[in-house]
Parts: sequence; C-alpha cells; structure tokens
Amino acid sequence: MVIILYNMSNKSSQMSALNTMFESSQSIKLLVTSITLAVSTISAPIVMAGMNNYPDKQAAEQSSTVTTQNQQTIVEVATSAGSFNTLTTALKAADLVTTLEGDGPFTVFAPTDEAFATLPEGTLEELLKPENKDELVKILTYHVVAGAVLSTDLEAGKVTTVEGSDVEIQLGSEVKVNDAQVVKADIKASNGVIHVIDKVIIPSK
Repeated sequence: MVIILYNMSNKSSQMSALNTMFESSQSIKLLVTSITLAVSTISAPIVMAGMNNYPDKQAAEQSSTVTTQNQQTIVEVATSAGSFNTLTTALKAADLVTTLEGDGPFTVFAPTDEAFATLPEGTLEELLKPENKDELVKILTYHVVAGAVLSTDLEAGKVTTVEGSDVEIQLGSEVKVNDAQVVKADIKASNGVIHVIDKVIIPSK
C-alpha cells in the first residue's frame, strides 16, 4: 500500500512539472509572437517610407544635374560643348572671356569650328595676332546681342549688336542671322543663351 501511494505521488509531481513546462512554452510562444508583430509594425512604415522617398531622391538628383548645367556661363558651355574650340580661342585672344562670364545676360550667335574653317585661308591666323586684336573684338562682339533672346522671342528685322551695328534676322523655314543659318537654338547658360550658326558673320567696315 505504501508503494502505491509513492507511485501516485510521483505521477502527480510529473504531471505538475509537465503543466509548468507547457505553460512556459505557451508564454514563450506568446512573447515571440508579440516581438514579431512589433518588429513588423515598425519595419513596414520604414520600408514604405524608403519606397516612397526613392522617386523623390531621383528627382532631386535630376534637378541637381539640371541646376549644375544652368549654372555654367556662356563661355563654360561653349568650352564644354567641344565644337566651339576656335571661338573660345578667339575670345581669349580678344580678352572677352571675362565679359562673357559676367552677369549679362547675353545672346551669342556662336559659329562652330567648321564655320571658322570656311574663312579665307590665313584670315583666322591674322585675326589672332595681338596687333589685330581690335579687329577681332569687333568681329566677335558683332555676334553678341544684349539680353537673353530665345528663338521664340526672335523677330524678323534688324537687331543691334554689342559691336554697335545691326544684324538682320530672317525668319521662315530657316532662321538666319545675315547670311548665317541658325543650326541649333536655345542652348541656355546662367548668363544668357547661345544660338549656333554655320558661318562667321563680319560687320561692314
């Protein structure tokens, strides 16, 4: 009889221990579930915020690029374009770089390297000589108009240049400045605008 009571007591202890383990296991599961839900609740807004901010970041980068480009002066735009090497060389020889890097605004009818190459042989070399600086200044400033005049604002007729004499603007299927054709318009800079022309225009003497 004593042995039977001992066995029953032992079984009761085992059951109590099992119940305690089960309750602990359930508590751990509840704790893990609560932590998982909490992490999910915190992570979701962060992920969504990151996704929502991604287009804004791209837009900001694009805006920064555009702003940087618009901050370049006429001379800097011409230099970086790679097709106005002769023009920038002439501007340096005429000491006009500082002027065209000023506030302006200016409109420049810019001949390309190919346009300068069509000048009679030896003309450019002569113009770049120090003793011919005044003549070079006269020709280059004949390509510049005060104010930023976009192609949409151009009007047919005479326009006074910085040099002092007029150029003739012709509108139609082609836009011309005297006998030079505008081949690319509205290259914007921080201090004005560039219209690319296919010839060097020479003021009358």
